[in-house]
Amino acid sequence: MIDGLIAGRLIGDPEQRQGKGDSSYVVARVRAQSSEGEPLMVNLIAFDEVPCSVLLALRDGDSLAAAGHLNPKVWTDKQGNTKPALDLVAHRVVSTGAGF
Repeated sequence: MIDGLIAGRLIGDPEQRQGKGDSSYVVARVRAQSSEGEPLMVNLIAFDEVPCSVLLALRDGDSLAAAGHLNPKVWTDKQGNTKPALDLVAHRVVSTGAGF
């Protein structure tokens, strides 16, 4: 696994979902930039209480930084172009929005 830190802006509001049993988690999408200035989509998921609470206090367009385990991927857009993406299991989330 790759440990990483990403920074960017939320695309849409984070969503809380139910896992197995009584567990819940939060998912969000973040637009970051690559070193070349290209947009990079990050699919973020958090399981721990603190990062989940921080995410749920944020809204579409808010800036944030998240640290955790990264998994690089590639996806294909509607025109058939391949684009890079990342999945991040967030262990820490910080933001200047919502009082954090």
